[in-house]
Amino acid sequence: MIKRKSYLDLLREVKDTNLIKVITGLRRSGKSTLLLQFRNELELNKEKVIFYNLEEKENELFLKDADALYNQIISEVDENRKNYIFIDEVQLVPDFERMLDSLYVKPYTDIYVTGSNAYMLSSDIATLLTGRSIKIEMQPLSFSEFLQFFGPSNNKQDLFQKYLLYGGLPEVANLLTKGAESTVSIYLKGVYETILEKDVKMRKNIRNMDDFKRVYAYCLDNIGNITSPNNIANVLNSNHHSIDHKTIDDYLRSLTDCYLLCSVKRYDIRGKDILRTGEKYYSIDMGLVSSLLGRGSVENYGHRLENIVYLELKKRYHDVWIGKNYNKEIDFVVRNHDGEMEYYQVSQSIADLPTRERELSALKNTGDYYKKTVLTLDIAETSEKGIVCRNLLAWLEEK
Repeated sequence: MIKRKSYLDLLREVKDTNLIKVITGLRRSGKSTLLLQFRNELELNKEKVIFYNLEEKENELFLKDADALYNQIISEVDENRKNYIFIDEVQLVPDFERMLDSLYVKPYTDIYVTGSNAYMLSSDIATLLTGRSIKIEMQPLSFSEFLQFFGPSNNKQDLFQKYLLYGGLPEVANLLTKGAESTVSIYLKGVYETILEKDVKMRKNIRNMDDFKRVYAYCLDNIGNITSPNNIANVLNSNHHSIDHKTIDDYLRSLTDCYLLCSVKRYDIRGKDILRTGEKYYSIDMGLVSSLLGRGSVENYGHRLENIVYLELKKRYHDVWIGKNYNKEIDFVVRNHDGEMEYYQVSQSIADLPTRERELSALKNTGDYYKKTVLTLDIAETSEKGIVCRNLLAWLEEK
């Protein structure tokens, strides 16, 4: 079990603030483990911790009675000191928000919860706990975290290919360390089916799951391409499936709510404005792409690299967009922690001159002096007219 240092650091930062800490994210991405690690850290420091995992059999009686869980927690608190209350899978309790509110108003509580279904992962949580919560969105393993499972290694290129193919769910990394590659696809399909059954079907009232799966598969097959409900509808209807763009729009929203997909809008660099059309979708985990589309999906190599970079940028920065510079596209624009923009272009290689010219041309003439970076698998790192060309693996390993 590795420590997810960046998330632990964030929990330490918000500890003892007057907010309910809500840890959300894709199923099996490590939320419960993170909660356990932080709990162990607090207990090591002799803090008062009250912990409930609502998926455990002994806590079954609380699944129908929020008052019973509240009363049980209150019976354990020490009013003379800070009580750190951890509730894993809190969404399993009906009216959990009312219970959390009652605990929240107590001056001696600090509350941490996780949730794994669409009810907790969507914007509903913001409405339920307005002004009282902070949402920490947890991703699967980054590449630097993935490497920690394998210990010191000079074989980072091979491990990156595994990461690109199998993704970053912690249990997938465990299976790979044990040489059980043949079981990874089975595991990932099981995760996917669980999400469909427990997060999508139960909460989103999807009537036609076959159409829903087709929309998801289309998005996975078109990572890095501009996508809209209309063009998805056109493709599906041309293949004798009757579906309208409004239904597809609902499906896309459900897919992002459940963290299967990430939606990225376009940013007009010249107009300094976020555009309403032309967004792209990226997968939250590359293993899901491979297991659902098949191993042949590695042929779409450039867009898979782009997906990895997006996930890393999403973890490092809050705001990530696709850049539009006149008629050219910059893969990603971010707002850094100083409030300035940065531009990123992704390519498998820029060793040949035509590719180099094409990738660098989008970053030229932006009308500003913000940081510009091209990320490739080329070993050599160079700089040209203010544009830095970096090795992708070295960049991914940066702290």
